[in-house]
This record gives sequence, C-alpha cells and structure tokens, in this order.
Amino acid sequence: MIILSKCSPIRQILRRCHRQAVENSSKQANLTAYLGKWPEKEQQEFRQHMRIITDFISETEEQQLHEEIEPYISRLRYEFDHWDDAIHGFRETERKKWFPQNREILERVRQVAFDGAIMPYVHILDLAPDGVIKPHVDSTRYCGNTISGISLLSDSVMRLVRTDAQRYQQKSSGTAAAEPESESKGSEPDAAYRHQPKASLENNFYADLLLPRRSLYIMSHTARYNFTHEILAKEQSEFQGTPVPKTRRISIICRNEP
Repeated sequence: MIILSKCSPIRQILRRCHRQAVENSSKQANLTAYLGKWPEKEQQEFRQHMRIITDFISETEEQQLHEEIEPYISRLRYEFDHWDDAIHGFRETERKKWFPQNREILERVRQVAFDGAIMPYVHILDLAPDGVIKPHVDSTRYCGNTISGISLLSDSVMRLVRTDAQRYQQKSSGTAAAEPESESKGSEPDAAYRHQPKASLENNFYADLLLPRRSLYIMSHTARYNFTHEILAKEQSEFQGTPVPKTRRISIICRNEP
C-alpha cells in the first residue's frame, strides 16, 4: 500500500480543512472550491447533492477491497481508446459477488448514499497514473439519480462544470433525457452511456472537489444532471493552488436503478 508522509501536500490540505472545519462546523465546504459566479440557489442545491465523506473506509478495509479486486483487474490491459472517448488509460470490470467483509462496506455505502437498493453489479474503474477521465455526464438510461464512489490508492481532484441547461438536460426522475443537439434526428434519445456536452470554464461557474484516498463521494440530482464531471490529469491535479499528486487510482462505483 502507498503510505503518505506526514508532510505530504494532501496532508497539509486536510489539516487546513480540519482547522477550518472546527471554526466553520463544515468540513464538506472546505473540500469543495467554488469557482466563477455561482447563483446562490444553485450553490445551495449543489451542496446538498454533492457530498464527500473522508475516511469512509479504514486502511485495513482499503487493503481488503484491493486484495479482492487486484487478481481480476490485473489480468486486463490499460486501454487508451475508449469507445466513447471519455476515458483514457483505464481498465474496468464489474463485480456482483464480494467477500463477506467487503459486502459489509458496500452495505454501508447503500445506507449512506442511497434511499433504497443499488444495482447488483458494482463498477470497478482502475485509472493509470497517466490516465484521465474527461468531462462527461453519465446517461440516465443506464443508472438512476445517484452515483457514489470509494477512492482507493490515490488522492485526486474531481471537477464539475455547469452545462448549458438549454442544450443538454436530463430529468431527475431517471427518464430519458432531451436529445442533445449533437445527435442526429431520428436517433434514440439518451442512447450513449456517457455524454460529453460542451461546458466551457469561461464565463461559467464550476467546482473543484478534493477526493482524498479512502473517501466516498456521493453525486445526485443537480450535481448528477446539470454538471459534467471529470478527474483531473496529473499535470492539472491541484486543489486551491496546492498540487495533489495522482498515482494509480481505483474507484468502486455504486449506482441505483434508472
């Protein structure tokens, strides 16, 4: 396992967040940097619908999960040409049956992040140190209004950028989305697994989120439908001006039914 030194940049950030949290009684806010001119109502909704829980799992639990995943994922090659061009330098699989101690962790995820059941197959995404997840919005055709992910092995920074609601919008009920302008007439709405709507940073508002190793993020509703999300490449990986070294990162992703 990778052990972070007490003086690592991520530890400095977390110590600063902790001090601010004691003063502000809100650790969540300090893991999110709001950039651009946010409408007050949208920022309030975003805070409700995008949550980060630090230290959701222990070092022992991280090792348990990794030991179960590694024999299977290590047989796969890292891919650099994803079919929808949303991810580069990754390998992925799904897992339905888990060792008992890891089923208990996933049950904790269900209780904390979801109102009811989660989809039986859990998505495992292994991102290489040089890998990148480009800005995209997951389709509501294949999963419901909530996505949650446990981060293993590495810290990272997730960026969510507001999309143009008139150009691209999905319904919170989980029904098919309005057809993006980029799709041709007559194509089935929301057919793609991941959409990549244009969401420029210029004259826009967005948020950078620090995802510490062993944390759980919960993305739902407004954050789920109206923002692209991405994992910043290691060259751009920083939070509020502090570099966040990104190594190999495994995310264990749970979703609910559409």
